[in-house]
Amino acid sequence: MKLAYSATSPYVRKVMVLLHETGQLDDVALTEIATTPMAPSAPLVSQNPLGKVPALERDEGPALFDSRVICAFLDDRAQAGLYGKGARHWEIRTLEATADGILDAALLMVYETRLRDEDERSEAWVEAQWAKIAQAVAALNTRWISHLSGTLDMGQIAVGCALGYVDFRHDARGWRKGNEALADWYKTFDSRPSMQATAPPQG
Repeated sequence: MKLAYSATSPYVRKVMVLLHETGQLDDVALTEIATTPMAPSAPLVSQNPLGKVPALERDEGPALFDSRVICAFLDDRAQAGLYGKGARHWEIRTLEATADGILDAALLMVYETRLRDEDERSEAWVEAQWAKIAQAVAALNTRWISHLSGTLDMGQIAVGCALGYVDFRHDARGWRKGNEALADWYKTFDSRPSMQATAPPQG
């Protein structure tokens, strides 16, 4: 298998953490892709018509894309049980969706300042995206902290990668203030070897 890869993509990081945690890292070759929403990579578009990483090329079928699809496939492949069963399965799915919503908003903030001309940027839009992140983080700190503190699952991986990306791109916003329980959980989770091995490059 081949994974269309970017070291700074938090969606790719979710897949990479799962590969580390399930012992499948050696089964996947990484293909570094340079792509942006304004200039998508042609080879990437041939795998994912949306022009986004990650995309997983397989021998036995068409390429898979969207991190949630790829992670579910790899979890099933390894029979790792990271998505749980019954009621817990839907909790994990909801937690992963919450984390991906944080990532979506955080990326839109980056795009607004990096891809738009200065006179076209909207501070109100940026603040609206941050409000989504703040609301989601507050919910994680209260409603989801018991789940996060349990056995490793895909919800935890997704949240860990989401918070890592907020630190990476929006650290000055200080998401930890008022969310001390989540901050303590993240400090422990971020020390996992899989998280340390997949941290985005600084600079």
